[in-house]
Amino acid sequence: MNTVKILRLNADDNVVVTVADLPAGSPAETVTTTVRVPRGHKIAARPIAKGEPIRKFGQIIGFASTDILPGEWVHEKNVTMGEGFERDYAFASEARPFEGLRPGEVPAFFEGFRRADGRAGTRNYIGILSSVNCSATAVDYVADAINRSGILDDYPDIDGVVPLPHGQGCGMAGKGEAFDVLSRTQWGYASHPNFSAVLLIGLGCEVFQIPRMKETYGIAEGDHFQSLTIQEIGGTRKAVEAGVARIKEMLPFAARSRREPIPASELTLALQCGGSDGYSGLTANPALGVAADMLVRQGGTAILSETPEIYGAEHLLTRRAESVEVGQKIVDLIDWWEDYTAKNGGEMNNNPSPGNKAGGLTTILEKSLGAVAKGGNSTLRGVYRYAERIDRKGFVYMDTPGYDPVAATGQVAGGANMLCFTTGRGSAYGCKPVPSIKLATNNELYARMQEDMDINCGDIVDGVTLDEKGKEIFDTVLAVASGKKSKSEELGYGRNEFVPWQIGAVM
Repeated sequence: MNTVKILRLNADDNVVVTVADLPAGSPAETVTTTVRVPRGHKIAARPIAKGEPIRKFGQIIGFASTDILPGEWVHEKNVTMGEGFERDYAFASEARPFEGLRPGEVPAFFEGFRRADGRAGTRNYIGILSSVNCSATAVDYVADAINRSGILDDYPDIDGVVPLPHGQGCGMAGKGEAFDVLSRTQWGYASHPNFSAVLLIGLGCEVFQIPRMKETYGIAEGDHFQSLTIQEIGGTRKAVEAGVARIKEMLPFAARSRREPIPASELTLALQCGGSDGYSGLTANPALGVAADMLVRQGGTAILSETPEIYGAEHLLTRRAESVEVGQKIVDLIDWWEDYTAKNGGEMNNNPSPGNKAGGLTTILEKSLGAVAKGGNSTLRGVYRYAERIDRKGFVYMDTPGYDPVAATGQVAGGANMLCFTTGRGSAYGCKPVPSIKLATNNELYARMQEDMDINCGDIVDGVTLDEKGKEIFDTVLAVASGKKSKSEELGYGRNEFVPWQIGAVM
């Protein structure tokens, strides 16, 4: 077992990171701790003057708010985010041509569902969507009636019926950014390859009108898509009865789908992290980055998101952008978010959360540097709006909030058919209709929450290499894409995690 108690992440760093709780008086590289320092936290490796940058990963994560002595615990009491320092965006300076498979790598396949539009699904669900919160209860009632009836036992090739109610659809303008976001999200789910068929239930008088959505996206009703409204059909009871009847009619159509070998190039992997800690940027996130690069070399797609959580590390993405235009889109997003948070009385450093800070993360700059590691090292090929259909292969970025259910909802609407979610604090999360694979950043968390965690990345600190763990993650993605249930699927998560981004005034 590795007995190392501290890590130096870069030769230029003026802090080191603990990988065990260290009492006062513990040796830490060339210094001695002056107080107890929890695992995952930072210790000053040399004197740091007030106003001097704090460096971790070889990058600035904040500034000393007071003089810091060697061996001191470096955290909120002596670190500030600072203002006004510039980052060198160096647009496209590190872009590389598509690499393709390396020597020894072979084309990978998974057992998936080929849909009529050519896309590939990893699950075979029937979805029930609500156009507005007013029909959310009816959506739940229809799903509950189907699930209680036992009829799904006759259709083992259908993974289930997924109700996806939400809290929007009215009390909003009928045009503009907020409406467009909800429209893209609804259409992204209605056409998602993990659904073989979808029923959309509305009230009838809401702002988000079903006929308008059908016209906008050229939707023709048939075996794969149907809709109804409570008001037109005669009330809640009749709407539920009609909904159950529609789902029963869809079952034989959905059951025709069969798994078949499909190249890994048809996988679109959403990259998420939640409940991060001081280990996230050392273990699970960079290991997931290795897996993402492996998928990209196979011709697949990996989506990095959560714009508030790349803040301060966006220069690492602009340098990897394939062009100045792609890189500038990242900067434009940061500018939008700075304005958005200011208008709403917040600031970008409202993140990290209390749990993040307890785990060793002090500023959003530090958290972002670890979060960006999920994106590996591939060239950035595109930048997308929230819930916009991803139409390019390779490593791409989607603008989303940092709040995990909202961020993942956008990624799934964009076409993600698999999701990997790293966590250091133990975020409990699932994402129907898309399987969510949970990656624990540290051994203690994995041991404590094995029923929720699919992979332990804490053993990287004990000597497992990032390449080895990245291969384990990639192989797990293929296995789960082929039908193996993730831990969150076994627990039944995903029914309540459909959370479209709500922007603008609620009227």
